[in-house]
Amino acid sequence: MIRWLAWLGLAGAAGAALWGCAAAPPLASPAVTSGVPAPVPAPAVAAPEPPAAARDARYRCDQGIDFTVRFADDSAFIDSPKRGSEVALRDAGGVTPQQSVYSNAHLRAEFGLGPAGREAKLHYLPDPQIAHCELQ
Repeated sequence: MIRWLAWLGLAGAAGAALWGCAAAPPLASPAVTSGVPAPVPAPAVAAPEPPAAARDARYRCDQGIDFTVRFADDSAFIDSPKRGSEVALRDAGGVTPQQSVYSNAHLRAEFGLGPAGREAKLHYLPDPQIAHCELQ
């Protein structure tokens, strides 16, 4: 019987020890390093700005159209006495970095055209009219 009580005492102590280990908070595992550096995200590429000469500029077009344009916050504010005022948002397009395209439901405007980047085109929608313009 004494043996039985001793065995229960040891078993109880061992059980308590195991229970205490199971209830202990988990240890943090060491960080695993592979020797390969983590990839660094590529920096965001900003859209090219219109040429300096085209900012807040006046254009004269064929077909008797003239307009002024002001660029701000990826928008082009186009004012023409003949066609009215339009706000067009930056759009995809342009073949070279100096070219920029702005559009809305009524107009598509391309800037930075020509060999010196001083030309523009206005495509009025739904009219098939395209005005070829030059910076003044």
